[in-house]
Amino acid sequence: MPDKITVKIDDTTIVVLAGTSVAAAILNSGRAKARRSVIGEARGPLCGMGICYECRASVDGVVHVRSCMVPCADGMVIETDA
Repeated sequence: MPDKITVKIDDTTIVVLAGTSVAAAILNSGRAKARRSVIGEARGPLCGMGICYECRASVDGVVHVRSCMVPCADGMVIETDA
């Protein structure tokens, strides 16, 4: 069985399977969007392969991380602005 890990998304701690992408964890937490555009539109994962940059979030204090490209790690802190 795959290992389960915990990550914190904004103010919510969730359990995901090891290897889950940050984008999938954001969606699994009940959030549909990861950020807002410069004009305030909600944005979320679109391509799922790192080309579109729509899924950017802050991961462990690093801003503008393409969340679809990063696997979750135990204790990771993810911040969205959506």
